[in-house]
Amino acid sequence: MAEADVQPAPRSGPSKIVVILSVLLAAVATGSAVYFLTAEKRGAAPAEVQGENPPSKMPAAYVKLDPPFVANFEARGAMRFLQVSVEVMTRDVATADAIKQHDPIIRNDLLMLFGNQSYESISKPEGKEQLRAQALEAVRKIITEQGGAGAKVEQIYFTSFVMQ
Repeated sequence: MAEADVQPAPRSGPSKIVVILSVLLAAVATGSAVYFLTAEKRGAAPAEVQGENPPSKMPAAYVKLDPPFVANFEARGAMRFLQVSVEVMTRDVATADAIKQHDPIIRNDLLMLFGNQSYESISKPEGKEQLRAQALEAVRKIITEQGGAGAKVEQIYFTSFVMQ
């Protein structure tokens, strides 16, 4: 009968383990948050900020220079034509507005640039890339001369490039 009088002890083990694990998890989460939020003050930046694309970057805005550019040039005694569709990329609203406002100046300078090309140079990928870089510098220069932030013109893209 002595065995019948023995009652099992109440089970309190799992609930204590859950409480302890919850407290530890909260402490680790709090410590991690404090570490990453104060990383800049310590002189170290979190890994995301050190990368090429920080999360605080504004979305890209593309300004299409319409209609496409058409330029003619001579190649080995024959008249050749070039048609280029161009879009300008920036992440700055004021710069996008400046590109639109100064479209006539940009179009003029890009037409002059496109018309001064040789067929031999722009028929190769390296020549097209060099022309794109020159066009980017031309647009940056115009925006800067007109009082804008030319450095905020990030890229120029040729969305169509036809030679005849």
